[in-house]
Amino acid sequence: MAEKAYIGMGMEGAIARWYEKNAAKDMEEFRHLAGRIAGSVPAGSAILEVAPGPGFLAVELAKRGFAVTGLDISNTFVRLASENARTAGVRVAFERGNASAMPFADRSFDFLVCRAAFKNFADPLGALSEMHRVLRPGGQALIIDLRRDVTMADISRYVDALGVSSLNRLLIKLTFRTMLLPRAWTVSAMRELLGRTPFHHADIRPNAIGMEIRLDA
Repeated sequence: MAEKAYIGMGMEGAIARWYEKNAAKDMEEFRHLAGRIAGSVPAGSAILEVAPGPGFLAVELAKRGFAVTGLDISNTFVRLASENARTAGVRVAFERGNASAMPFADRSFDFLVCRAAFKNFADPLGALSEMHRVLRPGGQALIIDLRRDVTMADISRYVDALGVSSLNRLLIKLTFRTMLLPRAWTVSAMRELLGRTPFHHADIRPNAIGMEIRLDA
């Protein structure tokens, strides 16, 4: 039996749809991040989003003229993301696949982004090696994820600002406390992991509840 590619429960069916509904509340953040990426990546670049979930960031990048591909382990997310792209009137190639065994040729992309998913990868070193493999020389990767040393007070402020219902706020905070924070990386552990990859430069910057990691291929 093949080893599971992710940690925890699979994001399929009703769970994936619940995630999509709540992620949509953070749409302004997806637009803001897409704008930041667009400001640092040449027009028309080929971009890969690893674990795009419902595809909101990928769609925003496609709206800005990039050639966007999304790779997700969840069948439900691939379907939902494809529907969201069609609704938005943009073309994004969403595919099902494992981050540590990507179905792409070497040097296929100019830029890669992975948001809020790296902590869930069962083979993080393999995923990083694959990210490097599919990037062209001079390409960059951006990983944004939770930081293990963030406090629940910080998490609560973030969740309270999402504009979701009281019940969903409770469920999201519980998910952070019991599932996401225990899987999250510290900055020091992430720096040690990155030292074992082919990336020649890494810049790690903490943010409100997580960290941003920029990698040069």
